[in-house]
Formats: sequence, structure tokens, C-alpha cells
Amino acid sequence: MKYEIVEKQGASIVVFNGEIDLESSPAARKTLLKCFDTAANVIVDLSGVTYIDSSGVASLVEALQAAKKNGSQLSLAAVSEPTRRVLELARLDKVFTIYSSVEEALHNRA
Repeated sequence: MKYEIVEKQGASIVVFNGEIDLESSPAARKTLLKCFDTAANVIVDLSGVTYIDSSGVASLVEALQAAKKNGSQLSLAAVSEPTRRVLELARLDKVFTIYSSVEEALHNRA
């Protein structure tokens, strides 16, 4: 897994690429949680994620819980098809705010 963090319009955009699995999910979790130190709005761009397992999903859920706890906002954007299938199977597509693109997420943030 590779990632980059881009600051845009007051939001931290975390762009993940590759696989978010048991090996890489601790780094994904740490990256997401650290974003809340400096931003109240975090957008996770999942367009480049080719595979995500339960540990990767757990990292996303933990980040969402942290956001709610400290009054921040976390949304998912441009979710790749493999990732969308996993989120739908776990019914987490109803839990997360999901946008079709980063631009849409930026436009619709609270």
C-alpha cells in the first residue's frame, strides 16, 4: 500500500493505492488517525485500492469512530469497485458517507 496526503480547501485528503490488508492496515489506521490532529475534515480517496480485507475495513471504521468522537468529519470518495463490494457486503456503505469523487466530497462537506 502506498499513500499520500493532500491538503485542499481545508480538508486532508488521504489517497490510498494498492492493497489495504493485514500487513498494511496498521499504517493506514495510523495515517488516518493522525490526520485528525490537523484537520476537522478528512476525505479518503479509495480509487486506487485494489484489495481491502477486514483489517483494512476495521481501520476505516476506527477512523470514523474517532471522527465522530472529536466532532470531525470522515468521508470516503471515489471508492474502487473491489472496495465497494466489501463495504456493501458488510453493509458499511450505509454507515459511511460515500461520494463519487473527491471534488464532490469537498463540495458537500459540512
